Amino acid sequence: MDTSTPPKLYLVSSCLVGLCTRYDGKSLVNVPCQNRLCDNIYIPVCPEQLGGLTTPREAADIISGDGHDVLAGRAKVITKSGVDVTAAFIHGAKQVLHIASSQAINGVFLKARSPSCAVYNNIGVTAALLQENGFALEEF
Repeated sequence: MDTSTPPKLYLVSSCLVGLCTRYDGKSLVNVPCQNRLCDNIYIPVCPEQLGGLTTPREAADIISGDGHDVLAGRAKVITKSGVDVTAAFIHGAKQVLHIASSQAINGVFLKARSPSCAVYNNIGVTAALLQENGFALEEF
């Protein structure tokens, strides 16, 4: 009889596991996140790419609020040069929610300081949508 713990299924920001999806196109593995994923199964996602943005892409920030405000239409996501990418961020967040909702996800690991994925301080658009839908979020 196998008494080992079955693997859990996580959704994770793809940049945390070394995929070149960061806004600058670089790969930076997050070791603490990798350690948490060890011996488990994970689905990497990039909300910005799922929203139709390219990699690399211009850095963007949420203006006049947080991710909840973006979803409610009270704030926008604007690139450093002033381009409004709000629609892409919302579309990407909805794509991630669809993926998460279609699987038996045990938790979601997201990238800190991201206008999509930040959980603490200024919550990102994707993190806000997942939180509003009852998913357990952790930030790395």
